[in-house]
Amino acid sequence: MNIFRKNKDFYWRNLLTRTALVVVTVAIISWFLPRNEGQQFRYDIGKPWMYGAFIAKFDFPVYKTDETIKRERDSLMRIFQPYYNYNPLVENRLISKFKDDFKEGIPGLPKEYVDIIANRLHHIYEAGILNTPEYNQYAKDSSNTIRVIIGKQAQNRQIKSLYSTLSAYEMLFHDNLLNKQRAILQQCNLNNYIAANLNYDKVKSMTEQDELLSSIPLASGMVMSGQKIIDRGEIIDDYAYRVLNSFEKEMKRRSATKAELTTTVIGQILFVLILVILFTMFLALFRKDYFEKPRSITMLYTMITIFPILVSLMMQHNILSVYIIPFAMAPIFIRVFMDSRTAFITHVTMILICAAAVKYQYEFIIVQLVAGLAAIYSLRELSSRAQVIKTALLVTMASAAVYFAMQLMQNNDLMKLDRSMYIHFTVNGVFLLLAYPLMYLIEKLFGFVSNVTLFELSNTNKGLLRNLSEIAPGTFQHSITVGNLAAEIANRIEANSLLVRTGALYHDIGKMSNPVFFTENQAGVNPHERMTEQESAQIIINHVYEGLKLAEKFNIPTIIKNFITTHHGTGIAKYFYIKYKNKHPDEDIDISQFQYPGPNPFTREQAILMMADTVEAASRSLTEYTEESITNLVNKLIDSQVSEGFFKECPITFRDIALAKTVLIGRLKSIYHTRISYPELNHGNDITVSEHI
Repeated sequence: MNIFRKNKDFYWRNLLTRTALVVVTVAIISWFLPRNEGQQFRYDIGKPWMYGAFIAKFDFPVYKTDETIKRERDSLMRIFQPYYNYNPLVENRLISKFKDDFKEGIPGLPKEYVDIIANRLHHIYEAGILNTPEYNQYAKDSSNTIRVIIGKQAQNRQIKSLYSTLSAYEMLFHDNLLNKQRAILQQCNLNNYIAANLNYDKVKSMTEQDELLSSIPLASGMVMSGQKIIDRGEIIDDYAYRVLNSFEKEMKRRSATKAELTTTVIGQILFVLILVILFTMFLALFRKDYFEKPRSITMLYTMITIFPILVSLMMQHNILSVYIIPFAMAPIFIRVFMDSRTAFITHVTMILICAAAVKYQYEFIIVQLVAGLAAIYSLRELSSRAQVIKTALLVTMASAAVYFAMQLMQNNDLMKLDRSMYIHFTVNGVFLLLAYPLMYLIEKLFGFVSNVTLFELSNTNKGLLRNLSEIAPGTFQHSITVGNLAAEIANRIEANSLLVRTGALYHDIGKMSNPVFFTENQAGVNPHERMTEQESAQIIINHVYEGLKLAEKFNIPTIIKNFITTHHGTGIAKYFYIKYKNKHPDEDIDISQFQYPGPNPFTREQAILMMADTVEAASRSLTEYTEESITNLVNKLIDSQVSEGFFKECPITFRDIALAKTVLIGRLKSIYHTRISYPELNHGNDITVSEHI
């Protein structure tokens, strides 16, 4: 009853977790999808109209493009005259200050020079002085004019007739009389008596500017109700584009409401929900192993979520082109860590969701599906940079080829084809090269192990394997032999040969703690002879625990650590158990003293390693190596493992086991060079056999 309740609780907890994952995925994607208010069409200049005949249902103006309006505004702004207020108090204050400062005259000059300079300053102030930055802005075009307000009147003055604070100072010395005395006058700091007396009137200028700009008509014509605008298949020209754009603006102005926006959001949520549910059903029905693993399902839904968000952000902010996003990266990762069918279904789901945010959905879907298929077909496993480069190149070529084909179907003029897209495909291919370094990030985030990592772990020249070869050389050689046997079995039954080979290299690393207690490392001295059977069994069994400790210390992935714990399963150290049983036939033995901690193998690769490890170790004890003895040994050991239930928890078949036996028998015969029996010579025959077959 308790077991049933636990199973039921697990079922509901699992269901709620998966449901929450679906809801969160749909919510996040829908939140980022761009909102389109009013009726929306997908169109662009030079592209065919993809919808039916479009006929105006009401009168509406044909609005000018933003570029046209900007040009007209810029044209008006070039003739616009800003307003400046003339301030006579500036002149009175500064000339009075000048006369007061030099009431005794200018040292070194006759006293009348004070009146001469004051008169020159008066003429300059009368012409008008602007601040230097403002003056320089208008002086770029000498024909520019401003309106100077003096009292209640406004006068037009050309900028060339005015002075800046800098040019006013220089103007003083244009007088021949003053220029001759320049050296003396420069010591008087005459620039202190020059300041702008024309001040910008912001309120009046902005009012005048707004009135001027408001006079620009926003429309350049009218479309009458019932007028045909464009029909299916017609190429959209500049005028048709403006008419369609004007229609959408008018629709938004007339009927864009919160109700419309709500309808759009509901439609987006339903669209995303349907696709995510279908994807979830695929996993639940056909990929239960992924569906039940949190790390696998999390990675899949993360891939489905990230790319639609990127597309939505790029479309909303008009950032570059969505075609530079390496969508094919998602099926590459899923193909490497899972399988091709899951990679394809995930890619299709992701692309269909992304299509809700893009402008040309048909074109986008076709190009990205072809790119995804090219990536899946070209990359079975990621183990080198060369493979990534090859895949990126094929994806780029496939995308460009299918886009070119679609362009030819829509436009038969090669000179009018859009060539900019091929630059986007190239950039996409460059970004796709990031799949190799990002593989490490995916592994760390979701707990996967790629072939790249397995290759690195298989390097016997560093790390734990280097230590194993130096501390326990016999165990090291045993591990290599077991790895070769297991890999050949894996290849025969279509399991992961690289994984099982790597697992085999690490399965006995715990023996480094006490290498002399294992026969393959002994040189004539057996320390077990001075120990009890229980003590010997515990030392042998402890190599599993010691192996796990070393694996933890060196950050060996969990998938490899599982080979350490399962290669003996829950079996017993039979040699010491049987030896103790023979000595104490009537004793009730506690079998746990001789039993490995387990668990039993739960993957095909772990089962392969158990078979290869057991057979390779036992084969060393054969007194003779004949085909019959090797065959009997292999059949006996593996049949015993099957009968004892070691493989009940892993998906290995009887056919796989039979093929494993065949491989082991064949390989052991090659290793130990089994020979045929030589015929006896008849009496009286002098021939001597001197060759080995």
